[in-house]
Amino acid sequence: MPNTLAQWLARIEGLHPSAIDLGLERVARVRDRMGLAPTFPIITVAGTNGKGSTCAMLEAVLAAAGYTVGCYTSPHLLRYNERVRVNRCEAQDPALCRAFAAVEQARGDVPLTYFEFGTLAALWHFIHAGVQAAVLEVGLGGRLDAVNAFDADCAVITSIDLDHVDYLGSTREAIGREKAGIFRCARPAICAEPEVPATVESYAQEVGARLYRIGRDFGPEAEAAQWRYRGPRGSRYGLPYPALRGAFQLNNGAACLAALDELRERLPVTAADVRRGLLDALPAGRFQVLPGTPSVVLDVAHNPHAAAALASNLAAMPCSGDTIAVFAMLADKDVAGVVQATKRHIGRWLLADIREPRGAKAGELLQTLRAQGAGEGAELFPSVDDAYRRACILAKENDRIIVFGSFYTVAAVLRQPCGGEGQSQAV
Repeated sequence: MPNTLAQWLARIEGLHPSAIDLGLERVARVRDRMGLAPTFPIITVAGTNGKGSTCAMLEAVLAAAGYTVGCYTSPHLLRYNERVRVNRCEAQDPALCRAFAAVEQARGDVPLTYFEFGTLAALWHFIHAGVQAAVLEVGLGGRLDAVNAFDADCAVITSIDLDHVDYLGSTREAIGREKAGIFRCARPAICAEPEVPATVESYAQEVGARLYRIGRDFGPEAEAAQWRYRGPRGSRYGLPYPALRGAFQLNNGAACLAALDELRERLPVTAADVRRGLLDALPAGRFQVLPGTPSVVLDVAHNPHAAAALASNLAAMPCSGDTIAVFAMLADKDVAGVVQATKRHIGRWLLADIREPRGAKAGELLQTLRAQGAGEGAELFPSVDDAYRRACILAKENDRIIVFGSFYTVAAVLRQPCGGEGQSQAV
């Protein structure tokens, strides 16, 4: 067997001919061979956007309450270890290697995908680490996602919009049905999407889940310096605004509190735990503002729904200078929709290739910008690194740099400091 984490990751990438092959049969077969039967409460979080933020809030509140909490998220920015955390600490290489070895020993000839292998390894690690609760982020959709091989004691849907249409369907109704697949009979299902597709409600009725909808059954109420939460099990007052920026984070925070209220007999938390958790939850790359001047904002927004939230945050963030965008996306995403949502907030575009099989070329991004009436004076770069270095040269003290479009884009910038001129082609 492999000896290092890098060797394991290389191995599991090649086990299945497809990176994505939705279905539960393979992962369930290996789960049963491994005897993975968690006894701790599981909160499963699905959604087009907001999953990572909501998982971070749940993880932080539970950790503040003193629970040993496991959290499984994806994708990662810099290290695979980011995906598997216990008590908000990344799993170390030896622990991940042991978990991967346990999966490998049990799977036999079952060709697991990269995500399926990682999901089973994470749950094995959580069980052997003795966690008292686990927060699991759905990778894609919900119904057929590997995470759904483990029954949720509470299911959360953060938002529903068009994304991954090749796998989930081309309408919000179809996508909503896929995400609702994480619901379980007689267990709470929290939906923070204000415009709920009828398919979500109908599926909850079909399986007998207890559906709670934002705006109807629970929700946040913003005040000048704090906010309050109301829900079916009572209200919470004097809450601090989440450390995560954006008014939409109140919906994520309300979903977090609704889920914890439903599990309070097994996982009670105090008002102090909630306040501390809301202030401590800061996942990287979600409108992350780096210290210093000029302002540098990192955001993994990669679909129109997330781009609209990014635009709202930019509008609420004063800037007396210019906004310079370092922009790179995957080719199978809705580039036009992202540009349409953000273009009026951006003065200068620095477009970069993503050096991955699914990455869009800077020239392709430029064509889309021009079709949207944007991109005049844009510069093209062979890498995000080069584009970011150029942004650092161009930006004056009162300007701001916004880096967005994908996890790959943000990760590239997190790996490097400002400085050095990138090689560009002005157009």
